[in-house]
Amino acid sequence: MPVAAVNGIRLSYDDRGTGEPVVMIQGTGGSRTVWELHQVPALTDAGFRVITLDNRGIPPTSECPEGFTLDAMVRDVAALITHLDLGPCRVIGTSLGAFITQELALAHPELVRQAVLMATRARSDVLRSAITESEIDLYDAGTELPPRYAAVVHALKSLSPRTLADDAAMADWLDLFELIGPTGPGQRAQMEVSKLGNRLAAYRDIRVPCQVIAFADDLITPPHLGREVADAIPGASYELIDGCGHYGYLEDPATVNDTIVEYFTRALVTD
Repeated sequence: MPVAAVNGIRLSYDDRGTGEPVVMIQGTGGSRTVWELHQVPALTDAGFRVITLDNRGIPPTSECPEGFTLDAMVRDVAALITHLDLGPCRVIGTSLGAFITQELALAHPELVRQAVLMATRARSDVLRSAITESEIDLYDAGTELPPRYAAVVHALKSLSPRTLADDAAMADWLDLFELIGPTGPGQRAQMEVSKLGNRLAAYRDIRVPCQVIAFADDLITPPHLGREVADAIPGASYELIDGCGHYGYLEDPATVNDTIVEYFTRALVTD
C-alpha cells in the first residue's frame, strides 16, 4: 500500500485499474477499504482508474490527534491529486468525504472534473449538531460503551428500516459494527470537522459539474439537506435512492454504482 508525503502528513492510498482517474473519499471514521467491496470493482470494471485514500485521522495515514480542520483535509486531497498528476479528475465523497469534495470543488476547480456528493449537507441543523456534540461528549468523558450496544446504536443511525427488519442481514451488520471497535483520537478530531456552518451561499460559486446522491432513510444526512446542496450548486443533479440509510452505497450498491457510472460515462460520451 503506497504512502504519499503530502501537506505535512503521511497519507496512505491505493490505486486500482486504468483509465480516467476517480478519487474516493470516505466519511467520519471510514477506512478506504470500505470502498473495495462494491464501488472499486464496479468503477474499474467500467474502465476507470480508482484511487482510494485514508483521510488524516485514520491510520495508517497520520492520525493527527492534536486536531485539524476541514480545510486541512481538503488540502490533503488536493495535494494527493497533484502528487499523482491526476487533475482534473472525478471525485466521489460520502458524508464527511462529501464535505471535503464540495470544498475541494470550490477551492480547486482546476483539479475536479466532476464530483459525486453522497449523503451530504451544507449546514448542521439542531439534530445533526446534537448528534455530533453528544458523540464528542461521550468520547471526552472517557466512556466506552459495551461493544454490542455500540453496534446496535451504529445500526439504528446508519441503516434503513428495510435492512433493520432483515434478521439475516442484521446479524452480519451487528457483527461487523462490533468489530469496528471504539473511536480513536483521529476519529475524535474528525468529529470536530463535521460541525458545519452554513455553506449554502458559498456553494453557489461552485462551477464543477456535481451530482448529489441522497438516501431516503438517512438519519445523519437526511435527503432534504442534500437537496439544499443540489439546489445551491449551479447545474447540479439530484438523485434520491429509496430504501437506504446513511450507508446506502453498502445497502444498495448496485443502484448507487449504476447511478455513478452512468453519470460519469455520460460525460465521457459528451466529451
